[in-house]
Order: sequence, then structure tokens, then C-alpha cells
Amino acid sequence: MTDDTAGATGDYDAIAQFLQQYIDDHQDFLSWIGTTVDSVGPGSMTISIPYDQKLTNVRPAPATDSDQRPDIHGGIAATLIDTAGGLALRTELEQPVDASIATINLNVNYLRPATGDLTATANVVRVGGTVGVSEVTVESTTPDGETREVATGQGSYRVFRQGSD
Repeated sequence: MTDDTAGATGDYDAIAQFLQQYIDDHQDFLSWIGTTVDSVGPGSMTISIPYDQKLTNVRPAPATDSDQRPDIHGGIAATLIDTAGGLALRTELEQPVDASIATINLNVNYLRPATGDLTATANVVRVGGTVGVSEVTVESTTPDGETREVATGQGSYRVFRQGSD
């Protein structure tokens, strides 16, 4: 993918495909947890991971509820907030591929346990010359099909544009 097909030109399907390939080929942890780029738009990004027992807080279920699924570890929701927030910033850059982005601050508010697939939707609040901020909501779909917010967060990121410090 070249810079001509990214960012300001609005070829968001190409950006989504590029990001998915990048995750699959270069981000072992994100690939291991099954991260999928669902959609990319101007100032927004949605990524998801499927429920997997390996990502849960395994503990004995109460004797009265032996069919209850273990909830997903909170660090997985935090990872989605961090990743989606940083990637969403790229949609607002003129040269999204050439920039580097590093997390400065991450805030996560856990609302309820996640017991199913997770989806994180990030929206860019602002991208300045060197710092960007995104807000992210994480939802979980339960085995019975109910979708609820399980975490919200905000990330601040240092944006290193090509040729800058």
C-alpha cells in the first residue's frame, strides 16, 4: 500500500486490508489473540477478537451456575482500547504508513465482565502535530446474543511523523 491510497484519500478498505496484513505478519500477540480489523473510516476504527478460553480468568464456577463461561481477562479489553485508539489516529494522517505512534497514556474503565466476543470501536478526538487522542468503547456479545458495553477508555499517543523528532 502506498500513501496515495491511504488517509486523506479515503480508501479505507485498502487501509483495513493493510492493517490486517500487518497484524497477521508483524504483531504476534495481536495475531495470537485473533485480532480482526472489522472496519476503518475517517477518524474511526473497529477491531474485534473472538471469545477464546485461553484469554479468560479461569476460576471455579459457583455450584449453582456450572454452565457459566469464564470472563475474558481485562487486559484483553485494555489491549483492544490501546490498539484501536492508536490505529484510528492513522486515518487522520496524510501519510499514515510512514508515521510511528506510541502510547503516552491509557485509561480503561471496566463496566462489567466480558463473556463473549469483543469488539472495540475507536473514534479520534484530535490529532495535533505530535499528540493524538482517541476514545474507545469495547462491547461483548454473550453466548445468548446480547451485546453490552464492557469497557470504555481513552488513549493519548505520541505521533512521530516522517522527518520529525
